[in-house]
Amino acid sequence: MQIRQISIFLQNKPGQLSQICRDLADADINLATLSLADTSDFGIVRLIVDDHEKAKTTLAAKGHVVNVREVVAVCVPDRPGGMAEVMTALDAAGANIEYSYAFAFHKGEKAVLVFRFDDNVKAEKALAAAGFLTLSEKEVAEAAG
Repeated sequence: MQIRQISIFLQNKPGQLSQICRDLADADINLATLSLADTSDFGIVRLIVDDHEKAKTTLAAKGHVVNVREVVAVCVPDRPGGMAEVMTALDAAGANIEYSYAFAFHKGEKAVLVFRFDDNVKAEKALAAAGFLTLSEKEVAEAAG
C-alpha cells in the first residue's frame, strides 16, 4: 500500500524548517513523520502528513518547491533484527532502496520504516510475501500520534 510523502526543497539557512512547521500548523495540518537531509546549499524535508494535498497547496502558496512522492511504510517489531528481517526480504527480491527513514512507537513494541524504492510495487510484493504489514497514510498518522 503506497502512501504519499511531501518533499520540500529549501535553502540551508536558519528559520526555514520552523517556517514550514508554522505554515502547516496554521493550516491545521498534522505531521506524522519528518526527515531532513541537507547539503551546504539546500535541504530536503520529507513529510508524511494527515492531508498531503492541503499541505502541498499550503506550502506551494508560500513559495516552496513541493513534490509529492509515493513511498511504502512497513511496520516491524521494535527489537534487534527487526529491520534486518525486512532487508533480507527486500534483498531477496532485488528491491533497490532510494532512501529510507524510520520512527518507533510504543517503545519496544513497533517501529515504522518508510522507504522510497525505484519500484514500489515490486518491493510491496516482496514485503507481503515475507509477511510484513504495509501501512496506509492514516495508519502512519495514528502510529505517530
